Amino acid sequence: MTQAALNRMPADAEVVATPAVIEVRELVTHYGPREILHSINLDIRQGEIMVIMGGSGSGKSTLLNALLGLLRPTSGSVRILGQDLNAITDVERTKLRQKTGVAFQGGALFSSLNVLENIMLPLREHTRLDKSTMQIMARMKMQVVSLAGFEALMPAELSGGMIKRAALARAIVMDPRILFCDEPSAGLDPVVSSAIDDLILSLREAMGMSIVVVTHELESAFKIADRICVLDKGHILTIGTVDEVRNSKNERIQNLLNRRTEAEILDPDEYLRRLTGAGK
Repeated sequence: MTQAALNRMPADAEVVATPAVIEVRELVTHYGPREILHSINLDIRQGEIMVIMGGSGSGKSTLLNALLGLLRPTSGSVRILGQDLNAITDVERTKLRQKTGVAFQGGALFSSLNVLENIMLPLREHTRLDKSTMQIMARMKMQVVSLAGFEALMPAELSGGMIKRAALARAIVMDPRILFCDEPSAGLDPVVSSAIDDLILSLREAMGMSIVVVTHELESAFKIADRICVLDKGHILTIGTVDEVRNSKNERIQNLLNRRTEAEILDPDEYLRRLTGAGK
C-alpha cells in the first residue's frame, strides 16, 4: 500500500461508536516555501490516549502546534470538539481553550511564581472564582499529581519530575476534556519517567479525558498508548494499536523502533539545489 493511501485510511475503521474529539482532514502546513505536513488525516476518540511519534524532523511538533491552533494550516482543517479552528471567532477560541489543557515540554512554569500560583493561573485568567476557591481547586490537582505540600516552592527549587507534575497539574486544573502533553518524560531518569507514564494513565482513568502525547520515547509510547500515530517526513506511516505498530512490516517504522539509521538517497538535481541554495 502506498504512503498516500495510508494517509487516507480511516483512523480506526473498527471504532465507530466512540465519537471523535479531534478531527484532522487533509492537513497541509508550510514553513515558508517548505511543505512540512502532507495531507494529514487523523481522528482522536473520546477517552483514548493517542501517541504521536516519529524521528527528529518528522513533523510531530508541527502537528501539535496545528492541533493547538498555534499554526494556521495552508489547507485542510482541524476540528476540536466539533469546532473548526480556522472558522471560529476569537471569543469561541478562548472558550474552546478552556476545555483543553497543555503540558509543555519544559514545563513552562513562571519563575517568579510559586508552584501553587503557577497552577492557579488558568483559573485566574478564565474564571471569576474567589481566591480561596481557586486555591482549593489548585491544591486538589496538586494532590492528584502527588505534589501536595510543595505549594510554596519556586520552580527553581523543583526537580525535573516535579516540574513535569506541576505542569500537568496546571494543565488539568480546569478539568479539560482534552489534554495535550509535549514530551512528558523527556530528560527524566527511567524511574521518574515511568512514574509520569503512570500519572498520565491515572489521569485518563480518573477524569475520562482524551490525551494526546507527543513523544520520541518508545517505552513510554508503548506503555500508555491506546493507539499510535507514526509520522515520517510529514507523512503518516501508520495509525494503530501498540501491537499493530510493533508488528508493522513498514521498513521505516522498524528502523524507528529499532533505532536503525536510514541512508538518504538524493536525486542529483536535488543535491545540486541544496549545495547552491536554489529555491530558497
